[in-house]
Amino acid sequence: MSNSIIGAQGKQRRSLLDGQSPTSKMVAVLVGTLFLALSSYVEVPMIPVPMKMQTFAVALVGAVYGWRLGGITIATWLVEGALGLPVLAGGAAGAHHFIGPTAGYLFAFPLAGMAAGWLAEQGWNGERVVLAFVNMLISNIICLVIGAAWLAVLIGGREAVMAGVVPFLTGAVLKSALGAVSLKLLSRRLRSISE
Repeated sequence: MSNSIIGAQGKQRRSLLDGQSPTSKMVAVLVGTLFLALSSYVEVPMIPVPMKMQTFAVALVGAVYGWRLGGITIATWLVEGALGLPVLAGGAAGAHHFIGPTAGYLFAFPLAGMAAGWLAEQGWNGERVVLAFVNMLISNIICLVIGAAWLAVLIGGREAVMAGVVPFLTGAVLKSALGAVSLKLLSRRLRSISE
């Protein structure tokens, strides 16, 4: 069986939206930005810091939409936030977030989503749950590394790692596992529809 997603007509696809009309893709972008915005409001209590679900949503959108449309969707969501829509973490909004301490994480989101999309297109998807987990983990790590690099400019390297990476490692592993399971369930659902 191919690692690609199989469409209802039996055609192999690299992502869910390959071969869809421009209108379908525009609707998908809107749905994706809504999913990303809703994830910004979800916070799971954890120690030492609460786990926010943005990186989960970013990786999942990338993996499901593919690297191109995933990147466009995530960038669109960030533009919405920069323009003042309350779609960022906890309902935050405004361009000032793109120059503050969290700017590195925000700018990492499209890259992380595109990486997840590209890896999913290579077969690191719900058909191979372990590779899907690694895919999601790589996406999370991209966010942490780029976010910490920006933070290091502001507060120094060691402090950036201790404040911007270490507290989020457990959450990254948990979100990656949830992402892999989500991709597995979605893949199973798509298979049952196409049969």
